[in-house]
Amino acid sequence: MLRGARKYCSSTNLNMALARRLRFIDIGVNLTDPVFRGKYHGTVKHEDDFNLMLERSRAAGVKNIIITGGSFCESQQALELAKANDLYATVGCHPTRSAEFDEHKGGPEAYLNELDNLLENNIKVGKGRVVAVGECGLDYDRTHFAPPEVQMKHFRSQLSLAKKYHLPLFLHLRAAHKDFVNILREEGFGIDGGMAVGGKGGVVHSFTGTSQELAELMSMGFHIGVNGCSLKTADNLAVVQAINLDLLMLETDAPWCSMTGAHASKPHLDTLPKDLKDLYHPPSVRPERFVSGKAVKGRNEPCTIGGVAWVVSQLHPEVTLEELVEKAWKNTVKVFGLESLDESLAP
Repeated sequence: MLRGARKYCSSTNLNMALARRLRFIDIGVNLTDPVFRGKYHGTVKHEDDFNLMLERSRAAGVKNIIITGGSFCESQQALELAKANDLYATVGCHPTRSAEFDEHKGGPEAYLNELDNLLENNIKVGKGRVVAVGECGLDYDRTHFAPPEVQMKHFRSQLSLAKKYHLPLFLHLRAAHKDFVNILREEGFGIDGGMAVGGKGGVVHSFTGTSQELAELMSMGFHIGVNGCSLKTADNLAVVQAINLDLLMLETDAPWCSMTGAHASKPHLDTLPKDLKDLYHPPSVRPERFVSGKAVKGRNEPCTIGGVAWVVSQLHPEVTLEELVEKAWKNTVKVFGLESLDESLAP
């Protein structure tokens, strides 16, 4: 079987046949961000192109999306979007917003109860449901939003929800590995993703840590989410090469984490055949020059997940692109309980 870009032929028909076989679940998309409605930093720059963006993702093989909830209010919005578009969502509070617990009119316990109720009322089988607790974790790169002690306290409280509802975790980690793993271990998530305490593992998304940190997280039973931010530097690429593919998940973190010409991923992305590039990185224009049907420059979209997969496949020549994408699919289905997707796509 042909492996990697070095063996791909120039035949458009063959490449497009491959593209039709590839199927993706983007595990992390911030669809609640107003840029998908044409609004940037409070200013409307173009018409709402949310549905056109979703059409591009479907054309690129994205069969479903898990919408990220980053606060109580955002989690509500994520679930509404998930129900309206047959997608999925997470419920939780991002570490940089963890001060919301203390600022809530009823205090931290009331905020946690709000998240708890949202989980309880939206955990039923079917699309539109919540599939993970998060985005939660620690971010010491941005402690001006919430100091470490606040982040740690409310990270720990959200782990209780994952135990209660037997849900996987959608985890955020930046420059806080030691405290992060210590809390997970203390709360029973140090082995098999917390199975013994009611946990169901989860994914450390948008991973940018070291190879040693990667090894520790994988040994604890956690999956690793890779997007454009995970492929910025040569060191990042070396870490991605060390990922056990049985623990790999793919994502875009759109509208963030685009791959750019300044990233170490560029030489690999440049080998992407043009017909596939047109699917995964379609022509774009600046927001101010918006053209209906075209992508928006500087705004990442779920369709670019194919480019992420391509670069990761170049770092893992032991498998084909198709094999790698299918591994990520199966990992995602298993962890988030999305077996119904397999059933719905069965021939």
